Amino acid sequence: MTERDSLIDFVSAVSGDAYLKVEENLGDGYVRLKVSEAERRQAKHDIRSVEDIVIELLRNARDAHARRIFLANHREGEERVLTIIDDGVGVPASLHERIFEPRVTSKLESMVIDEWGVHGRGMALFSIRSNVASARIAASDHHKGASIHVVARISELGERADQSTWPTVERNEEGFLRVVRGPHNVVRRTVEFALEHPGLEVYLGSPTEIVATMFAIARDELDSSDLLFCDNLSRLPVWQRAAAASDAVELTDVTAELGVPVSERTAHRVLAGELHPLRHVMEQVSDEARPASDESSPDIYRDRRGLRIHHTDLAEFRRDLEQAFDTIAERYYLQLRCEPKVTVGRDEIRVRFEVDKED
Repeated sequence: MTERDSLIDFVSAVSGDAYLKVEENLGDGYVRLKVSEAERRQAKHDIRSVEDIVIELLRNARDAHARRIFLANHREGEERVLTIIDDGVGVPASLHERIFEPRVTSKLESMVIDEWGVHGRGMALFSIRSNVASARIAASDHHKGASIHVVARISELGERADQSTWPTVERNEEGFLRVVRGPHNVVRRTVEFALEHPGLEVYLGSPTEIVATMFAIARDELDSSDLLFCDNLSRLPVWQRAAAASDAVELTDVTAELGVPVSERTAHRVLAGELHPLRHVMEQVSDEARPASDESSPDIYRDRRGLRIHHTDLAEFRRDLEQAFDTIAERYYLQLRCEPKVTVGRDEIRVRFEVDKED
């Protein structure tokens, strides 16, 4: 019997769908899967819970060189709805669908190995879409940041029962903040990510809270003329577009396009400044971890009038550190495993280099 005959016999014993999955029948019950089927199964394995989706979205924003990340998180019946908006490099309109295909990545020359494994295979967004009801780019363009909207069915994917409790955070012997206990929910995943990347501003809240926060920060930073004479919101970075809305109706339209819809009543409250913006995650957990006996010492995360390094300055500082490290790297055959980690404390700035020794 020829190999082709064997394959035909094998296919005849299974469903037509199985035929589409198999590249070769190896005999004795073994088959070689087609690449597409292997990728599909890998994608199913990569995402096992809503919390896995959150960490992949956060890593994706980080790798897009975002310095501000806004994560809107809420539940509607049996669905968990997540929208992550960042100020990273963005996605050209022509690639809004293609980036959900397997092996599509912007990281041609490198990949990231972090606390959660390998990132940069071009599988994260494909894995997410393979496991949820819907996943799409709500808004993005080149150098404009991005908004990714995901709807997951809890009955099919699952999540931790307690999604409201924040984890307990304490400082270790070296002075670094670490999660010590708490449910492994969306909040904890977000806090753990923020602690690993203290130079990023990560905001977590409901769609209303996220809209109010983006609106307040953008209005505070942008020149009023930038907003007053903006006749095309698509020219603005995604996260700043809500701040350019002229009235409540326009604000509801803009937020709907961004994947964080709010009611017209809520839009009026945002425009009137009645809703206070969120503090970013590092600010919140730093307050909780602050020693009670240290009330006299100013906390840069608590007191905005004190020292607070802007995210753009931190980014420039990291670039300078990487360049300075090159001299040592050449002499001692070292490679940076990831970008230098900069931690801003109450009375110190810590820098940590994670390195690999070249063979």
